[in-house]
Amino acid sequence: MAIFSLSPSVEVRETDLTLIVPAVATSIGAFSGVFKWGPVNEATIVDSEKTLVSIFGEPDADTATDFFTAASFLAYSNNLRVVRVVGNSATNAYNGGTVAPVIENSIDYESKVSGLTGVKFIAKYPGTLGNSIRVSFADSATFETWEYRSLFGSSVTLNKTASTTNNSDVVTFVSPQSTANLVVGMSVTGVGIPSGAKILSIDSATKITLTAPATATGANVALTFTSYTGVPGTSSYVASKGGSNDELHLVVVDELGLWTGTAGTVLERYVGLSKAYDAKDYTGASSYYSDVLNRNSKYVWFGGTHEVSGWGGDSSSNFSSLSAPVSVVLTGGVSDNTTGVTVGKRMAGYEVFSRAEAIDVSLVIVAGLDNQDDQQALSNYVIENVANVRKDCIALISPPRNAVVNNKGNELQAILNFRNLLTSSSYAVLDSGWKLMYDRYNDQMRWVPLSGDIAGLCAYTDSVADPWYSPAGLNRGFIKNVIKLAYNPGAKAERDTLYVNGVNPVTSQVGEGVILFGDKTLQAKPSAFDRINVRRLFIVLEKAIATAAKYQMFEFNDTFTRGRFVGMVEPFLRDIQGRRGVTGFKVVCDTTNNTPEVIDSNGFVADIYIKPARSINFIQLNFVATPTGVAFEEIA
Repeated sequence: MAIFSLSPSVEVRETDLTLIVPAVATSIGAFSGVFKWGPVNEATIVDSEKTLVSIFGEPDADTATDFFTAASFLAYSNNLRVVRVVGNSATNAYNGGTVAPVIENSIDYESKVSGLTGVKFIAKYPGTLGNSIRVSFADSATFETWEYRSLFGSSVTLNKTASTTNNSDVVTFVSPQSTANLVVGMSVTGVGIPSGAKILSIDSATKITLTAPATATGANVALTFTSYTGVPGTSSYVASKGGSNDELHLVVVDELGLWTGTAGTVLERYVGLSKAYDAKDYTGASSYYSDVLNRNSKYVWFGGTHEVSGWGGDSSSNFSSLSAPVSVVLTGGVSDNTTGVTVGKRMAGYEVFSRAEAIDVSLVIVAGLDNQDDQQALSNYVIENVANVRKDCIALISPPRNAVVNNKGNELQAILNFRNLLTSSSYAVLDSGWKLMYDRYNDQMRWVPLSGDIAGLCAYTDSVADPWYSPAGLNRGFIKNVIKLAYNPGAKAERDTLYVNGVNPVTSQVGEGVILFGDKTLQAKPSAFDRINVRRLFIVLEKAIATAAKYQMFEFNDTFTRGRFVGMVEPFLRDIQGRRGVTGFKVVCDTTNNTPEVIDSNGFVADIYIKPARSINFIQLNFVATPTGVAFEEIA
């Protein structure tokens, strides 16, 4: 860089020649399926089965297969992207309005909320679980009569003396007692006061009106008044802007017990929310009740319609009060997790993973379906439109359920029939069946495809070795949580037939457990890429080196740039070689492949030759018996 200065000076500059080939993720799972709850058509990060339950709900008869496929992967790894799909009839539970809305996720909410009419609250996601949600809130005028007030402070008891008249709801205090420290809604007890009576109004300094008339006359009746601390009032922010009466407290309740198992359990509790759209809390975050619910609640969205006219104004407003506490149950939620979830809906779920630029995934788990036609259509879609397009991930597939479950004696041919319908690809892997596992949420057994486990073994192999190691065998290939296999290809002839056709047998072996006993891809053409470890090796190499190569864009195609690229790639490949991924390599990036024509067309070419390491699939042990007098050196 030339230095231009009109007076003597010192200019400092630096050049970064420390570029390296970065590490890339290889263990990120991806799965799309039906669940009871959770965002729809949006990838969500899940790190454990506990998180899976928290976000997508516990399994039931309609969702168990997909739930446990995802859970099976999470038994080996802690990095899964989950996309939920629902049928056309699915709706969100709601309150207010006349049409049940369909809100799939946060982006969908932002695009639809302004078009909702009369809706006050909406369940966060589609499904019948939304019908177990109650939303209740109160402000300063209604807090004392609110059934949830005890959650927001302790009770305060006041004792006063008053006179009562039979059949009259007016109470007059005997001097020196007065209405001081009393508020509307306080509970009242005493001789001649009906059970459940409360203060309806405070008429003067000496008189109040009750919600029920006294049942006797008394000149000096001892009355007890009970109130609660924590009454909402005016927030400090709104007070500073000249407004008043903006605060409210709110709870979200498990009305039917579908979430917690106990009806009436409070799920969420919000203190001091504001009716003002521009109000802030002490951290500077919005305290507007609509914003807080939309930002923090796992259960509800604000529907766009306020309970009282004028709410949602700015902080200089004097906000109107409720006439009674609000307590509403959301209704109209529909899951549609069976007939409505077509193969097309499932394909749309996997489409979320189709763009490598948008989301990083490595192991795409294909959901296990009941029949061959549906499983073939979904599997080929994922192979052709996700794995083959991205070229940085592999699709993990199991045969359809009816090929191996309750199909005794016909499993082998059914699996081969299915395999022959699948697209040949080195970016796809097919296993031999389903497993029976225990559903602890419903105390019963479930048949689950092995695709989640095979993807899990690949992720596990990454953690204990490297992606270019085979996930099969007795060192890394043990399948977890298996009661039994639907089909156990124990005979060598069966395993040979499966393996020749690119199907990886999962076998149960006495004294050893259930093991993945193959590492082939679905590539029909014989080459190094018909092995899982070689395909995953090249995914790592191509993904990492391509990421590093982006920093050569818009530089000059000259000796310096080409030398810098080679100097960056060769150490990376030497490291891979040292970790037994390759047996040899060569990087060519010079004038032999960057000809004047390439340079003039603004191109840049690097040829990288790789000798991949091969996994052992066949072992031959030769035992030779020799006479006693023979020297081993003579015959070996």
